[in-house]
Amino acid sequence: MGLGRGAVAAVNPGFWAGKRVLLTGHTGFKGSWAALWLSSMGAEVTGLALPSDQTPSLFEMAGVERRIDSRLGDIRDPAAIDRALAGKTFDLVLHMAAQAIVRTAIEDPVAAFDTNVMGTARLLEALRGQTALKAVLTITSDKVYANDDGGRAFAEGDPLGGKDPYSASKAAAEIVVQSFARSYFPGVAVATARGGNVIGGGDFSRDRLVADIVRAVRAGEAVTLRHPEATRPWQHVLDCLAGYLTFLEALAVRPDAPRALNFGPRPGGAEVTVGELATLGVKALGGKPWRHEPDPDSLEARALAIDATRARTALGFESRLDAPEAVRLTMDWYARQAAGADARALCLEQIEGYQARA
Repeated sequence: MGLGRGAVAAVNPGFWAGKRVLLTGHTGFKGSWAALWLSSMGAEVTGLALPSDQTPSLFEMAGVERRIDSRLGDIRDPAAIDRALAGKTFDLVLHMAAQAIVRTAIEDPVAAFDTNVMGTARLLEALRGQTALKAVLTITSDKVYANDDGGRAFAEGDPLGGKDPYSASKAAAEIVVQSFARSYFPGVAVATARGGNVIGGGDFSRDRLVADIVRAVRAGEAVTLRHPEATRPWQHVLDCLAGYLTFLEALAVRPDAPRALNFGPRPGGAEVTVGELATLGVKALGGKPWRHEPDPDSLEARALAIDATRARTALGFESRLDAPEAVRLTMDWYARQAAGADARALCLEQIEGYQARA
């Protein structure tokens, strides 16, 4: 792994050049950023995902399908997975495909469990036939821990749990990955990454804070917050993906690499509430102040924090952007895109700028 500023690990383009990578979830927000970053480093990327359900869609705006081998299919369908893998040999797998919205999972819990648990199992089953595979990294969530809303930052050894369907399905996926790793992949590093709440340009998902802010500002309305007092481990999409790529490289080259890691804000950083982040975002875009509409029946955790110390000690990796910097970079992307800037060019510019911070 390349080392950047001080002893902080940086994404190593030389490692990724020519690597054959299977990226699931490439049509989503994080997946589109990952596809652009990997392809810009010379990786040979094959994507497997459903068509994007966002309007507008970063995948479409940034022309991601022109940069990689994009194969549309449902990870819940074994035949679709087999078609996507047919004739392909992979060195590395980054599994990001998921039902990733908490409230959507509450509305349709069976679909969330089918995608996040059985979809992961079906993908791992299909990968058993990959003879050149070096490492598989499945992305779960910071919400995999049994959370009592006490505000304590969870570490990798804490008990898994989940009182809502999304959290529970991601915790269950952790167990599925551990089981397959021990049973079927003796020579392949199979691991999970537990990421914090990610923000960044190009997210137009339903029920995500930044996307809701952008939609409200562009419509001349005030964004509505359910829980402005709630805290989350906010991190920019580039920090999150840099952690995943650094971890996946370590898994491929280091037998002692951990098999589960948290990725979130720098340890010891200030907590930022939903209301504080919304205030920063609205101010940056020149929108109306947010308003509060309580949802007393919500199952969402009020306090959520993860301890990313182990990523620092095991990989030399930590996030580079604090919450205000992440918000500034995010809102700059949306403001420039609304003014006519090309989405792909914006992403690549921010990737290059992030790498230059090393």
